[in-house]
Amino acid sequence: MRQRRTFLRGLGAVGTVGLLAGCGGDGGDGDSGTSDGSDGSDGDGGSDGSGGDGDTDTPTPEPSVTFGGDGEINFNLSPSVPQEDLNVQYSPLRDHIQDYVTANYDTPEGLEARMNIGSNYSAVIQALGQGTADLAETGPFAASVGVTTENLEVILQRFGYGSWTYKSIIATRNGSDISELADLEGERVAFSDPLSTSGFLFPAAAMKEAGVDIGNLPEGNGSQAAFDPVFAGGHVQSYTLLEQEQVAAAGMGGFVRDTKAGPTPEGFESVATTLHEDEGLPRAPIVVSTELPDESKEALKQAFLDAPEDIYLGADGEDGTDDDLWFGDVREATVDDYQSVIETAESLGVGPDFFEE
Repeated sequence: MRQRRTFLRGLGAVGTVGLLAGCGGDGGDGDSGTSDGSDGSDGDGGSDGSGGDGDTDTPTPEPSVTFGGDGEINFNLSPSVPQEDLNVQYSPLRDHIQDYVTANYDTPEGLEARMNIGSNYSAVIQALGQGTADLAETGPFAASVGVTTENLEVILQRFGYGSWTYKSIIATRNGSDISELADLEGERVAFSDPLSTSGFLFPAAAMKEAGVDIGNLPEGNGSQAAFDPVFAGGHVQSYTLLEQEQVAAAGMGGFVRDTKAGPTPEGFESVATTLHEDEGLPRAPIVVSTELPDESKEALKQAFLDAPEDIYLGADGEDGTDDDLWFGDVREATVDDYQSVIETAESLGVGPDFFEE
């Protein structure tokens, strides 16, 4: 069995991972449950006794689509999903995945899809590599890291807020003396997570390019950096620290400023000023564990591609309400669609060797 590489030596990847989730498929070849020669009227098919007295003891064939070996489809959600939103937002997606995959594939009896939230992006990646998670929604940076460690495979990209791409920003409080990125030296700066694309990777790369020493981030705790990094655990949380004047600046996804994901756009403008902005980041992927059989990966992908629109509308099934998912469509994707993220990671010294023993 392939020896798995480990990673994230300095991130302290903790905790348990999320559970359960989706899958789906196009039924593969459709021959599961159909014996060889079932269409062979011109062959004897063993009916003349070639197997004779032992045929009735033939074991039941194993299901062609399996997930994690535990009778469940384990779906990990990224830490950007608030716990209180888990069931109201994602339950229609979970139900669809379970129904689709069991209806279209030869699966173990009683297969269920379950879900939970990973404690951080690192935990999500580790769960996929260990086979305790089958499917995950995660960020572009975390997915790129996971590919280099052979823990996951990118299968889909999500569409949200009217675009396949999004923005990363660094903001300060209105009236701050900070007017350029170089002024962040010596200041407390909030970020979402060390493996967040818009909430750390692009902000840190911009600061480095401006001449601010980022030390050994994202590997270490930031003690060698020329500023004091604070990892808030989420984009809105980073904004909240800025709003409460606990930090001088915050790196976060542009959706915090431009949508109602946290404050309203008007509320954001009353508190914060955008200091730096990166555009064109590829929106977050859906990934699967490399431990899964190919047909199981395909089943999960097809469950999304063939899904009805109402899986994105939350538990109430109504468009435009608070329980809608932030994304409303998917398309097929591979890690190649995240090359800009990989290149930015490499600019911080983050590459395959960084995550190997």
